[in-house]
Formats: sequence, structure tokens, C-alpha cells
Amino acid sequence: MAIRLNKQQVIYNFSKEHPPALIVENGATIQVETADCFTDQIDSANYAFSGLNWDQINPATGPIFVKGAEPGDVLKVKIKKIELDSMATMITGPDMGVLGSELTQTTIKKCPIKNDFVQLTSTLKVKVNKMIGVIGTAPKDEAISCGTPDAHGGNMDCKEITEGADLYLPAHTKGALLALGDVHAAMGDGEVAVCGAEVASLVTIEVHILKNSSLPTPLLVNSEKIMTISSFPTLDEASVDATKKMVSLLQEKSQLSSADAILLLSLAGDLRICQIVDPNKTVRMELDKHYFKLPLAD
Repeated sequence: MAIRLNKQQVIYNFSKEHPPALIVENGATIQVETADCFTDQIDSANYAFSGLNWDQINPATGPIFVKGAEPGDVLKVKIKKIELDSMATMITGPDMGVLGSELTQTTIKKCPIKNDFVQLTSTLKVKVNKMIGVIGTAPKDEAISCGTPDAHGGNMDCKEITEGADLYLPAHTKGALLALGDVHAAMGDGEVAVCGAEVASLVTIEVHILKNSSLPTPLLVNSEKIMTISSFPTLDEASVDATKKMVSLLQEKSQLSSADAILLLSLAGDLRICQIVDPNKTVRMELDKHYFKLPLAD
């Protein structure tokens, strides 16, 4: 039976100092309520943007303490279901996103979600592609804002973190202290306007501990491909690190030499931008699962 965690239990940074909002057993199923990335502050397209409380951006519901998780372990998070609210919010404007310098005023849109589409305008709709923008564990050292992705996960804004995927995150502290939020009804790679279709949600996850695991994290797996994820101040740095992680994984799980693994990625690997609008930029390296001879984990 699933345990439910309400969206009043939130953090705005990932830290090993936070007391747990919920304590669960290894293997537990949890239903996590999430507010949208604005903590549900924007209630209409006429909202006075100047009144937005920027201290309440990107809330992550949690943290969740998983019994038995210790530093050096990996936490496997199975994304089982994402249920969306019926209305999404989008904003863009000066100094926001990739082209904020070209805008002179803020635009707020309330976008109905109906029949598996997000209605952007009266004549333009986009198919729902639900995903989790913020998900991570407590970092090894100092606290990290929920708006910043890093080695612990966080605001990766990877559109492949969706139903049916398994996300592997590091445990840097006892219990791992998992939290998540910033769900999108749709988002393209890059998140160029600074947001996706931001929406409140109910996310069902299942958590499993991999003891003393050597898997490179964050790592994402779905039915077709394996993805190494990396976040750094520049896309170049993130690209190099995501590629290094995939090469390391291929060496371990397919017994390839470093050179052969690099050549394989040049032929069959896809290096993709997750987001380009956060303090650290996030990149993923994707590779079809059939290139891996050994299972990732027991």
C-alpha cells in the first residue's frame, strides 16, 4: 500500500541537515504531492508578477528518509505514475531564459490540460509529455538550492525523467533524503523560456537501495536506453562529464576498452541538452540498452 506525502512538506534546498518529512522502508511505494514550481502562487494570467515570492520557487516535497541507505549506496527511484492537475502555468520575460534580452515585458499564461494536450493559445496546443524537473538526494557537502542541478540530481529538467523510467541517485548521507517537485506537463529539451508547462501533480514512486554501488549517478534508464546525466556551469563541461560517465559504464558493463567505448558513442550515442537556463547546465548522454552486456545492478 502506498504512503502519501502532502505538498505542505517541502524544502527549497537539498541538505543533509533537513529533518525527514517521511521515513520509509526500502522498497516502499510513495505517493508524493507536488506544488508547481511557483508554489502555486500564480492563480491567473493577470497575476501581478512583481508580487511573486522568489524565496518560494522550485519547492521539492520531502525529504524522504529511506531506512538502510548509507553513504556510498545508490538510491533507485522507479517513476511509476505522474498525475497532473488540470491547469499549467508558463512565464517568460526580460532576463528570463535564452532570449530574455529580446523581451520587454513579462508574459504569464494559464494553460488548460485536456485530452492529453496542453493548450498554449486558443489555436495552439502541445501534446502532454509529463516529467519531473526537480528530483534529488542530499548533497555530500553544503546545501544546494532546489533551482540548481548538480551531482546530487536536483533541478536537472530532464524530460526523460517520466513514467516508466528508473532514476539512480547517490546516497551521501544516512537515509539519502530524497525530495522531488517541479513537475511539467510538457517541456522541450533546453527549457529555453525558463519554464515548462508548470503544474501541480501527484507522483507515485518506488524506492530501492543498491548497497555500495559503483554506478555513475545521476543515471536514468527506461525500456529502450540508458542515460548518464551531468550538470556543470557550462555545456562543454557537462558534455565531457556525461560522456566520461557513459564510457566508464561501458567499460564495466560491456568490457570495452576506453577507445572502443568512445568510438561507439561517436557512432551510436546521442548527447542532448536537458536544460540551459539554470546556474548549472544539464546534459545527458543516451545509448541504446542493447550495447550493454551485463545488467546495471542486481
